Amino acid sequence: MLPKLISIGSFYLPTYGVMVALAFLAGLAVTVKLARRKGLNAELVTNLAVYVALAGMLGAKILMIVFDWHRYMANPSDIFSLATLQAAGVFQGGLILALVTAVLYMRHQKLPLLGTSDAFAPGLALGHAIGKVGCFAAGCCWGTETNLPWAVKFHDPAAYALTGVPLEIALHPAQLYESGSEALVFGFLYWRFGKPHAPGQIIGLYLVISSVLRFFIEFFRNHEQALPFGLPLSITQWIAIGLAAAGAVLLVRARKPVGLGQPLHA
Repeated sequence: MLPKLISIGSFYLPTYGVMVALAFLAGLAVTVKLARRKGLNAELVTNLAVYVALAGMLGAKILMIVFDWHRYMANPSDIFSLATLQAAGVFQGGLILALVTAVLYMRHQKLPLLGTSDAFAPGLALGHAIGKVGCFAAGCCWGTETNLPWAVKFHDPAAYALTGVPLEIALHPAQLYESGSEALVFGFLYWRFGKPHAPGQIIGLYLVISSVLRFFIEFFRNHEQALPFGLPLSITQWIAIGLAAAGAVLLVRARKPVGLGQPLHA
């Protein structure tokens, strides 16, 4: 669609990179606002957001390389290529490494684990929604072929060169499916955060709802690889199942009776 926002000679500003930056800033603004509402240290939360963002980008790239392991082993230099650097990566890989980084940081800084995670959940959904618009602009994470009226076609050779998206073929706008669904998740979680809730309930809802949506959207995506040994579903779908299960555990835990004097909104 529009992989290069600005081009001057050989220099260009990738649309995806700009959207990722906007996604981070928007998600951070929401997170800091909600963290302050919980009485959390805004500086620590901002630092945590930076570490989580860096871990997320690294994790997304790592899982992308794992998915295409044979290609990267045949051409190891591609791991450090500009194309790999500019690629979106796999969101679940970023989410997993970001969660691990967040837990370690929160324990080190003695931030409340579940309460802080709750403050991050709406911002994660918002950032994901904005970032997927960047994916659509770049052409990565493209959908399967379809004849539906809202099918999209990519025309820009630069998009093919950067991501490999097929040109002049009607595809599901899978990136927009995910962007729209995550925007709805953000709206719901932001509203739910303002209601009384047990610690862990908001992040639990995020993990369950977002993972279920991703599971079904994967059926409309073309480039994910299936697991080896003839197992069904894509690797991303199996990861989504695991994350949804983790979220369900948090929700079950949050439904336990709150002890005397323990606040719901923690």
